[in-house]
Amino acid sequence: MTDPRDPFAEARKQRGTLQVRGDDEDVTFLLRLKDVRKAAKDWKTFSSDHPLRVLIHSEASVRSVRQLPIEIDPPEQPEYRAVVEPLFRRPQEPDYIADMEALVDRQVLHAIEQGEIEAVSGFSLPLQSYALTRLFRIPESEAEEWIGWGVHVFYHQGDAVQEGHFLESYSGRKFKEAEENPGDDFFTLLNQAEFRGRALTFEEKQGYASVALSGGRDTVIHTITSMLVILGEKPELLDRLREDPELIPNAVEEFVRYVSPLTHIARTCPHATQVAEQKIDEQGRVALCWPSANRDENHFEDPDMYKVDRCPNPHIGFGFGVHTCLGAPHARLIFRSLLKSLCLRVERIDVMATEPNIETESSFKRQNGYASARLCLVSRDERS
Repeated sequence: MTDPRDPFAEARKQRGTLQVRGDDEDVTFLLRLKDVRKAAKDWKTFSSDHPLRVLIHSEASVRSVRQLPIEIDPPEQPEYRAVVEPLFRRPQEPDYIADMEALVDRQVLHAIEQGEIEAVSGFSLPLQSYALTRLFRIPESEAEEWIGWGVHVFYHQGDAVQEGHFLESYSGRKFKEAEENPGDDFFTLLNQAEFRGRALTFEEKQGYASVALSGGRDTVIHTITSMLVILGEKPELLDRLREDPELIPNAVEEFVRYVSPLTHIARTCPHATQVAEQKIDEQGRVALCWPSANRDENHFEDPDMYKVDRCPNPHIGFGFGVHTCLGAPHARLIFRSLLKSLCLRVERIDVMATEPNIETESSFKRQNGYASARLCLVSRDERS
């Protein structure tokens, strides 16, 4: 039986591509690991220089700025990336790691005290929001507004588009506040940053903020919730990590592969090309399908199984090539900290009820995390 997280299995095995309807055109989804990796590296053939079209559906209704550094190609892309890269490397610093571990442990203890929780809105969303304040050097109180945005800043449950460009209004206000009271935060960094010897334009600053406040949001939330549910359904995994904590980094990589919370990233082909047996017209659109690539039978043994000790694990859950996720160190640290705290504090996770989060397109339906999950984190001090 096909795993609902991998509706691409048949097409991947037979053709390596899948035609999916975008707004007004068919988009070719690349499904095999080798093809996705090759396309992700070949920006001249598969270009990201297409504003508002990072996905197969235009986001013109919810934003007006080019997202940086995602929607641009080299040679400018590495230079734009370098503007903010030092901030995104902070999760590798010892003090930052200790602070994040303390934050995650606090959230786990709070969930234990609550008894039964709704894990999406009551745990994963707050944790992701509080963690982001650390990354951006912003007071934790700011997270309360972010929590109110829900799982996805551009869409409500059921993919209903949110009204207006509220995220741009929010970041515009924060840039103005940072001008009046500069500090060492994300918004001040961009106010003071330069690109090729000039100050960033307001639109460029907004483009960075758009990615930072939306790009790693639902992906981190879906991964956290999925981790909790999987550990609840397979209690032996938590026992094994507790017995052998050196497996935690491996476990994190396998969670990222298994969940693959970003379904696709779109590219535009400046010139006609071909992938597998599929011809792509000039200005044709393709999509790099990360979850399909991460289940490729030619590269992953038993791909539908979660294996805590999978090695090697050549997953591309954080992307590949020049656009590899800037926030990967941040996300990995959250996930590692969560597993460490769960091993220390939690005897077992009782799964009371779950509702899958289903992404629906013209040619597939895919489970990506959970719309809701009612769980109980049982303390190790309350073993039964």
